Amino acid sequence: MSCAERFISRLTEQEDLNIKPVFEEDGVTYVFIKLNDIYMLATTSHNANATMILMFLYRSANVFKEYFKRIEEESITDNFVIIYELFDEMMDFGCPQTTESKILQEYITQESYKLDDDVRPPPALTNAVSWRGEDIYYKKNEVFLDVTESVNLLVNANGNVLHSEIVGAINMKTKLSGMPELRLGLNDRVQFGGAGAGVGGQKAIEMEDVNFHQCVRLSKFETDKTISFIPPDGKFELMSYRLNTQVKPLIKVEAIVKRHQRSRLEYTLKARSQFKQRSVANNVVITIPVPNDVDSPKYKCSMGKVSYKPELDALVWTIKQFQGGRELMLVASFGLPSISDEENPDDRPPVKVQFEIPYFTVSGIQVRYLKIIEKSGYQAMPWVRYITNSGDYQIRI
Repeated sequence: MSCAERFISRLTEQEDLNIKPVFEEDGVTYVFIKLNDIYMLATTSHNANATMILMFLYRSANVFKEYFKRIEEESITDNFVIIYELFDEMMDFGCPQTTESKILQEYITQESYKLDDDVRPPPALTNAVSWRGEDIYYKKNEVFLDVTESVNLLVNANGNVLHSEIVGAINMKTKLSGMPELRLGLNDRVQFGGAGAGVGGQKAIEMEDVNFHQCVRLSKFETDKTISFIPPDGKFELMSYRLNTQVKPLIKVEAIVKRHQRSRLEYTLKARSQFKQRSVANNVVITIPVPNDVDSPKYKCSMGKVSYKPELDALVWTIKQFQGGRELMLVASFGLPSISDEENPDDRPPVKVQFEIPYFTVSGIQVRYLKIIEKSGYQAMPWVRYITNSGDYQIRI
């Protein structure tokens, strides 16, 4: 029985949720990922690094998405030749070589199903800087940098925060000529890995699970905490991080639910923006779950629009702009069937909140400087933008 047949047999024996992404059978280690209905499987009979194999599978999947847009059975069947060519370049003798889609696209195109004999890989593949091609030129040199943070929050019915964390990323878009070196400096409060004291009596920003793009010189970062790198051309994620810290709810929702004679249900909601007045939360969406058998909805709010979504069993309150330091109200009532069991408050699904606050980071991280050094000496203006948005943001009622 082949390795693929053994893997399929394992899938049929167990439910998908019970299968671990890495397992061993008859001396062969199976490592796989699932994308929609497609499995990408790697096997090894050696004591290989399972994490590296998983990373290679995910990076390969990203390369395929760049070529085919979507990974599904039809796209794989139609582009089998290109997939074969890509794997031939991405791995040699079981060792990963390159998974940079922009470099691969220079000489493996979606239209060409067979490479010509005289086509040679671009020099970037054999250079130390394999993620950036040579002879890049822009008439106007620019750098765009986005510091994006998502707030994951769970609040109980009493308003106490049960769980909170910040998941952040620094994304860049570079349009720079030549082979520039960039140096990024963050504010002095930022501490990487472990506790530390802030500067000037301010609380330190303790980053955890920091993950850098391969272009960052880790040796220089470990010595003086300087983020120095030669960037890829175009868009990429420079670094990601997580802060396991206590976060005050940026938008606090308080709800009172009353039943009247088992025939009518009334909701009274207060939404309070607990950030500075000069900031504004855009595209706020508050989703309030309601029983699936309600009827005759009536509602009124002090700002925004309210709509009843029976397909979601929820009342959706949308606020285009919610200024900091404000409090808004929503009153809604529904009819109930004449015979209905008393609802248990513990069984109510939580209220979900979505929002986006520009020019603001909840952690306090700031970019102090971004230096661009290139031998031709051109000047480029960096553009920095801060965005905070909601992640898994839930409030129990």
